[in-house]
This record gives sequence, structure tokens and C-alpha cells, in this order.
Amino acid sequence: QDVKVFSEDGTCKVVEILADVTARDLCQLLVYKSHCVDDNSWTLVEHHPHLGLERCLEDHELVVQVESTMGSESKFLFRKNYAKYEFFKNPMNFFPEQMVTWCQQSNGSIPQTQLLQNFLNSSSCPEIQGFLHVKELGRKSWKKLYVCLRRSGLYCSTKGTSKEPRHLQLLADLEDSNIFSLIAGRKQYSAPTDHGFCIKPNKVRNETKELRLLCAEDEQSRTCWMTAFRLLKYGMLLYQNYRIPQQRKALLSPFSTPVRSVSENSLVAMDFSGQTGRVIENPAEAQSAALEEGHAWRQKRSTRMNVLGSQSPLHPSTLSTVIHRTQHWFHGRISREESHRIIKQQGLVDGLFLLRDSQSNPKAFVLTLCHHQKIKNFQILPCEDDGQMFFSLDDGNTKFSDLIQLVDFYQLNKGVLPCKLKHHCIRVAL
Repeated sequence: QDVKVFSEDGTCKVVEILADVTARDLCQLLVYKSHCVDDNSWTLVEHHPHLGLERCLEDHELVVQVESTMGSESKFLFRKNYAKYEFFKNPMNFFPEQMVTWCQQSNGSIPQTQLLQNFLNSSSCPEIQGFLHVKELGRKSWKKLYVCLRRSGLYCSTKGTSKEPRHLQLLADLEDSNIFSLIAGRKQYSAPTDHGFCIKPNKVRNETKELRLLCAEDEQSRTCWMTAFRLLKYGMLLYQNYRIPQQRKALLSPFSTPVRSVSENSLVAMDFSGQTGRVIENPAEAQSAALEEGHAWRQKRSTRMNVLGSQSPLHPSTLSTVIHRTQHWFHGRISREESHRIIKQQGLVDGLFLLRDSQSNPKAFVLTLCHHQKIKNFQILPCEDDGQMFFSLDDGNTKFSDLIQLVDFYQLNKGVLPCKLKHHCIRVAL
């Protein structure tokens, strides 16, 4: 079957796939065809522009099966999502204590360390509880209700915060439904907050009347509800999806060495200082030779740039002001709102970042960074020292000759930032 997949910049690729191809398989095929780096954070997104909904497919889901539940205007997007399995690494950040409870409370509260085990174990009964704004079916109004999520479904209380069986009313089933983020909830559905999500039955194509629309008060609680839904629906399957790339990596490189191309593997370190060349077999000697060669290359480059600068209008500082435009993390002249939207789409994980042109100062740049599920902006200002132009985001205390140097430094050092730069937002053309 032919499947059309779109990238963020609107380009698309038609791929012919078999009925048993999973979302992970298709992502790996697209990574290969688009020459991207496969870091297991690529996802296939089910996007419904007319309903204002989208979700990342789980790695094990069959693409052809999912497509059969989509309307004519719906489409697949190929996008990064660094937060896909983040809850396995930092569960405490995803499940606030006041939102998690257990059906059998005879032996007291369950320690946080066992939290994920209880979600993954189908015989235990974890439960997420709290207030949510719920949109009434077939109406425009929203009601604030006490809601709880269990393996059997999503329930609301008809009497305050009571969870007695006679006061619980079923809002949505987990079995034949999936959970989506609201793209523009306030505009399209008059949602009370920006933290909307939706439980959509698979049979629903284009109609909104059967959508169960919900709104959390903040990003952390929305993430908690949506993560719990995925865990309760898929359980161990999610853990297996999370582990597969790690196991594959261990099989491919038992000594943690990066997998390289054949042409790269055929290269050897050589010493040409004598009359004839010799192969350098000692790894330490090879490394120091490589470093020396790198320094020599840099010196040659700066000399060449200086010569060019004296002969033509191209000054060495000209390159430093434009070289960042070749980098994937640089997104050019986008607005603050757009940069925040991109970060949210690619997963609110610590260290996710992008750089862009400043809208308020044409000579400056802005680093947009995610930390603790909040998005922060830091201005990078140009500064002059001894007639040379530098860039700094700490008022000139730490200076860099170009933005690539600046990004390299803050990937290794936190400096004045709340965390190191870890993942960059990227858009690829298919």
C-alpha cells in the first residue's frame, strides 16, 4: 500500500509498504532515505487538521491499520519526539504524588520507585485522579469535574470528589480509543486553557460530536494524564518499544564504538614525518596525531582567511556571522510563538533547544531552551573586543567567535543556563 508522509516544511514522500510495517519500521526507512541521524527519537505523527488533533504513533502500531481509521484530510507527519520514552528515565517528573492513587489501599501508599512497575503489571490497579475541564458532548460549554483514569476507562464523579461506584460515570473507554493533543484548543473549541487533550474513538473520522475533549490546568498534569493513558493501554509493549533500540545498539557495538561507514573503517592513521609513511598502530599516538593535524588545519584556515580578508572584501568575521545558518539547530527568522510550538512538538525534555534570529534586535540571536517542562529564552548579543566580533549570552563574561562555538561550549558546560544543551530541534526535507 502507498503511504504519503509529510515533513515539517511541507515536503512529502510516498512510500510503498506492506500491511505488517510498524511505525518504527517506517521511521527507520525514512531516516535512511532522508540521510538523517537515527537516534531513535523520530516518530510518525497522526495529524488531523480539521479536528485540531495530533498524536505520535506507538512504535509497534501497524501503519496501514492506523491509516484505515483516518479521514481524508488527515495525514502522517515525520517528526522528532525526544519525550517519547522520557517517563522511563525520570518517572518522578511525570507523576506528581497527589495525582497517583491505588485501588487497593490496605497496605498503604506504594513507594514511588515501584510506580512504573505497577503501571506495567496488568494485575495491579494504578489510578490517576484530579480535576479536569471536560467539554460536554454536543455542546460548547466546559465543566470542571473530578476525574479518575483506570484500566477500565476514564470516569468522572457526579458528586464532588467521591469515588464511590454509584457516583462514577464513564466518560471514555481505553480499548478502541487513542489519546491526542489539542493543537489549538482555545481557538477551535473555546478551551479554558492551552493544555488540552482528547480521547478519540478509532471509529470517529471527521465528526467532533463523539470526541471526549479535556483540559488540564498546566503542562505537567496534562503530560501525566496522557502518559498514564498510554501505560494503562499498552503496558509492557511500551517498555519493550523503549528497550529494543538499546538492545540493538548493544548488539551492534559491544564495545560502545559508533558504527561507521565502510570507507571510514578502511582509513588508518599514518605518520609521514620520516622518509616513508608508516601506519600508526598505537591508539594514543593516533589520537595525538589527529589532534595535531586538526590544529595545523585550523591555523592554515585562519591564515587563508586573513589573506582573503586583505585581498578582498570577505573579512574573517564575515564567516563567523553567517556560518551558523548551515546548522540544523538554527531556525532563522521565526517568532517566539513559533519557536515555543516547535519545542513543544518535539518533546518538553530538559536540554531541548534551538537558535533563532532576535525579533527585537536585528544584530542579536535568541537561544530557546526547555527545562523542567518550561520554555525559556536567552538573548545572545554581539560584543566587540580588540576590533574583533564575539557572541555572548552572559554579558561578555564568556565570549565566542561564532555561534557554533557557543553551542559546542554549552553542550559541555551549563554555565549561566539552567541545564546543558542536549537535543536540538531539527526539521528535515523528505
